Amino acid sequence: MDHCCAPSRPDDGPAPVPTAIAGGGGDLGKLIVLPGGTFRMGTDDKDGFPEDHEGPVREVVVAPFAIDPYCVSNARFAEFVEATGYRTDAERFGWSYVFAKFLPGRVRKTAPRPPQTPWWCGVPGAYWRHPEGPDSDLDGRSDHPVVHISWRDANAYCQWAGGRLPTEAEWEYAARGGLDQARYPWGDELTPGGEHRCNIWQGRFPVHNTAEDGYAGTAPVDAYQPNGYGLYNTSGNVWEWCADPFADGMSERSMRGGSYLCHESYCNRYRVAARTANTPDSSGGNLGFRCAADVQL
Repeated sequence: MDHCCAPSRPDDGPAPVPTAIAGGGGDLGKLIVLPGGTFRMGTDDKDGFPEDHEGPVREVVVAPFAIDPYCVSNARFAEFVEATGYRTDAERFGWSYVFAKFLPGRVRKTAPRPPQTPWWCGVPGAYWRHPEGPDSDLDGRSDHPVVHISWRDANAYCQWAGGRLPTEAEWEYAARGGLDQARYPWGDELTPGGEHRCNIWQGRFPVHNTAEDGYAGTAPVDAYQPNGYGLYNTSGNVWEWCADPFADGMSERSMRGGSYLCHESYCNRYRVAARTANTPDSSGGNLGFRCAADVQL
């Protein structure tokens, strides 16, 4: 997909076999229990992307469920890795996609770039613990969302914690925060009263980010105001994996929410109804997740 989402991992042979993870070994944390019900999913927004099948607007019924108010942070993912010895797909493949402007010049010059999205570099040694490659670390980012996470990695964490990934319908229901057909989790205006409510790109993509919202890269998982249901950062910051295939018969999995690289001139997929996809073994520096769980009311 040709936008701010990291490209799909090239098909250069069989994906490494994931680490087997025992379920229920971790802590899901304090999830928000939502009653479910009928809501209007999707959009017919003229500024949307019909090729992403955002519409038509339709009534969808969601059963009661619970969802994490936050994306999984680096600190929480570190607990998972320490407890299980899990190695992510980015580690097993030996590289992941990093936004070019986050890299030193010597790396930018040598790292391969997809021709349609040259702002992404395939960086050897980039993975969740070293988000910009071997010379980077997580200093000051323990409360930021973990990135370079594939769909398979996200599933492994959720299984260990005793949960699962949300379905797309659950994710959108929760992200809307009780608002009907609003563009964003807080309403229809992107910056009400001039206030930034999410972490996206300001300036001219991809050459200049003014970071007027306070962040050029990821923001803490609890940055900005939560929506009406208490969820944080369902617009911007990092893309979030969902459980569903993007379309019937496709291996690609759905992702929601947009990221810090989304910009209205190119990829305004930080709208609540926006969606995109990637292959289950793909990863990048703006791709994370949050957990969900079944409940009995």
